[in-house]
Amino acid sequence: MKNVIIIGAGPAGLTAAYELLKKGKEKYKVTILEEEKQVGGISKTISYKGNRIDIGGHRFFTKEKKVEKIWTELLKIQSKPSYDDKKLSTKKKLPQKGPDPEKNDQVMLIRNRVSRIFYEDKFYDYPISINWRTIKNLGIFRTVNCGVSYLKSSLFKRKEKNLEDFYINRFGRKLYSMFFCGYTEKVWGRSPSNISKEWGYQRVKGISIREVLKDGILKLFNISNKTKQTSLIEKFYYPKYGPGQLYEEMAEKVKQMGGKILRGSKVVKINQKNCRIEEITYVKNKKEYTKKVDILISSMPIKDLVESLNGTEKQVLTIASKLPYRDFITVGVLVDHLSLKNNTKIKTLNHNIPDCWLYIQDDKVKLGRIQIFNNWSCYMVKDKEKKVWLGLEYFCQENDSFWNLSDQELQDYAEKELKRIKVIDTKVLDSCCIRVKKAYPAYFDSYQEFDKVKAYLNQFDNLYCIGRNGQHRYNNMDHSMMTAIKCVEHILKNKKKKDDIWNVNIEDSYHEERQK
Repeated sequence: MKNVIIIGAGPAGLTAAYELLKKGKEKYKVTILEEEKQVGGISKTISYKGNRIDIGGHRFFTKEKKVEKIWTELLKIQSKPSYDDKKLSTKKKLPQKGPDPEKNDQVMLIRNRVSRIFYEDKFYDYPISINWRTIKNLGIFRTVNCGVSYLKSSLFKRKEKNLEDFYINRFGRKLYSMFFCGYTEKVWGRSPSNISKEWGYQRVKGISIREVLKDGILKLFNISNKTKQTSLIEKFYYPKYGPGQLYEEMAEKVKQMGGKILRGSKVVKINQKNCRIEEITYVKNKKEYTKKVDILISSMPIKDLVESLNGTEKQVLTIASKLPYRDFITVGVLVDHLSLKNNTKIKTLNHNIPDCWLYIQDDKVKLGRIQIFNNWSCYMVKDKEKKVWLGLEYFCQENDSFWNLSDQELQDYAEKELKRIKVIDTKVLDSCCIRVKKAYPAYFDSYQEFDKVKAYLNQFDNLYCIGRNGQHRYNNMDHSMMTAIKCVEHILKNKKKKDDIWNVNIEDSYHEERQK
């Protein structure tokens, strides 16, 4: 049997093990090395005093049938209403067969997608849409200015050299300055003029004023938009207890099929000879262990992979060492209620606003987004009806002044910001802090020479790079899983070129769209 080592038990690493064992367990011995004690990577779910945190928020929607098949074979879709839907008499189209979420924990819920922008104490659709509410919020004068700005950008297209050009071409300078520039600087710590346009292609493909207007007009006349983009999708799947529940389930299936998952195991050395990986060394409980390798599948950050590899070319090592990442802090906050009023037609428990996310476009605060976990799944909250459980998302750099604040300082900071933008008007009942390193691979600095690193790594015929950090690409969860699926297909068919693995989610015109 061939000895397959997989680095990382996030969505990509677990999917690779799951697929390989399902389709070839007679030929492959699979071991996953995971640095953390918990599987799921940045898609894990953190439990704090009975309340659960989804780090970053993960909508389960994809155009990839192979990915959806894995999701729904691990967690079946609900056939009966969830607690909040029962309480509120919410009607949803549910399959005839499947688990009851009130009786069964192993269940995938169907949830409504509501995400809005909070700007100048007003709510706007996310992504921005052109409707009466938007016009009313902006005022006629600013609306006209935005329209003129967009027409100008349509007539005089900028050469797209960076992310700023990308946004202005699709939304006009006025909307760009209001809804994109400041928020992008919060996320990445630099101006969009200093970020590659490729980030826009990865995250905002197909979303533009033209698409927004098209979707609004079709809705007005009750006509279906057959190619709605991800950010316009109105429903999504979600595990009862958050995304980590699915990956814990996948980890159990991997073990049942004979795979091993060594948690708390950090890879520190990767030895190669003649362009083949021969062995890896990892540290567990402060002791070093070495394993022979026939096939190595890596979802660890490219920077760490290259630095662990012996004999790496100096130029490649320099480029990889300078690859940029953005780090992330979630502050979990428990409150009795929000001061924001639910003025929508969507009914919610405790009359909360119905949003999964609120994008905070206010330059007075560092806060980037707020998750309302009650709306992702009411089962994420211990006291479903009387408490509101929030996740406040901050973007920073590891070891900068914000990252190095104590937990108490972060919690005090978060409470002050919530009150400053009038989200809450009462004292926080409880809170916790979660720091995530290398959450977002970035498209600037030495990334411009990333193809040299990629070409070097592709020389190793038994090394496969998969996942968000494994490919230094800002993939969604389903894209990361798809790189693993392609990797396993490559191994089983003994293919030589790895282009199909690297080519997941690179098309300029596609971003998780699906024909209805």
